[in-house]
Amino acid sequence: MDLTSLRTEINAIDDEMVKLFLRRMALMDDVAETKRQAHAPVLDPAREREILSRVAAEVGPELENGARLFFATLFDISRSRQRAALASGGGLADEVAAALAATPDRFPTRAMVACQGAEGAYSQQAACHLFPFPSILYFNTFDDVFAAVEKGMCPYGMLPIENSAAGSVAAIYDLMVQHHFHIARAIRQRIDHVLLAPRGVKLADVREVVSHPHALSQCNGFLKQHAGWVLTPMANTAGAARALADSGRRDLAAIASRACAELYGLDILADDIADVASNYTRFICISKKLEVYPDASKISFMLSLPHRPGALYEVMSRFAAINVNLTKLESRPIPGMDFEFRFTFELEGSPTDARVVQLLGELAADPAIEHFTFLGAYAES
Repeated sequence: MDLTSLRTEINAIDDEMVKLFLRRMALMDDVAETKRQAHAPVLDPAREREILSRVAAEVGPELENGARLFFATLFDISRSRQRAALASGGGLADEVAAALAATPDRFPTRAMVACQGAEGAYSQQAACHLFPFPSILYFNTFDDVFAAVEKGMCPYGMLPIENSAAGSVAAIYDLMVQHHFHIARAIRQRIDHVLLAPRGVKLADVREVVSHPHALSQCNGFLKQHAGWVLTPMANTAGAARALADSGRRDLAAIASRACAELYGLDILADDIADVASNYTRFICISKKLEVYPDASKISFMLSLPHRPGALYEVMSRFAAINVNLTKLESRPIPGMDFEFRFTFELEGSPTDARVVQLLGELAADPAIEHFTFLGAYAES
């Protein structure tokens, strides 16, 4: 047979598969209604294992992996169809719709914003870019920023979540599970690390450098050129610059932003010292109540899953089935539970997309998913 004839036969097979697929999906509505009446769960793992085992035996060793993948995907789509049929409204979908209706059309230009650190911190610079007229309240730790928003002291808080050179800020992800908050906005802030010292100090005089651990790691190449320096971590870059200015020491330097030089009366001993020239940090702007602005194009949520093979794949495949792009997946261990992880998802999607909101509602109501938390729908600049 030539290629044209082969393709003609394949097309005929595909046509039959489409008909069978439609018949199977139509049956899912009846299955869902039967399960509703019987108060039975959507997921029936014993039946799925039975089918996969039978299919693997029928196709043989050469094709069993492909057949398992094919049917596992079919099961995912079938379960999604059942959940949609069983959905009775309410829940997360209504919460998102209510937030959309209650949120103003435009993000505010002025607000009280909680930031970690001191004047000149990158979080403060991010806040000033996001809010043209912010009032900033500084806190010592990231935990304090979360608490200030959660307790209503500040309507918004700025927190670093990811750096293009150093990766995710693990401390933020660990704190997320301890506080009630939502993501209202995200912004990428250019990071411009410089080495600061008191006026008149030369590079040869430096014996110790202080800064935030992420800043130290982002300038690793430069610091390796001065192997004799003692590297001392501090809570934040701006705080390091302020401590340097107050110390009176002539052998101490700090890695911080260029803005800190003028703020604290320091000299720039070296600039452009980061390992990566294009160095950016993503900041999230958090709020206590759920705010969903019309330009929202990203969605984030957290969940934990049962410790079994395929649990994470099943969640991801449900988004793939509706052609949604997952842009970030972060896993963090759950304290006190050996080898159990909590996952934070970020995806591209609009809160006005009924398919996306419906799927999120299904995940929130799915008894097989543990501790689902919707973090927000937001825009990023």
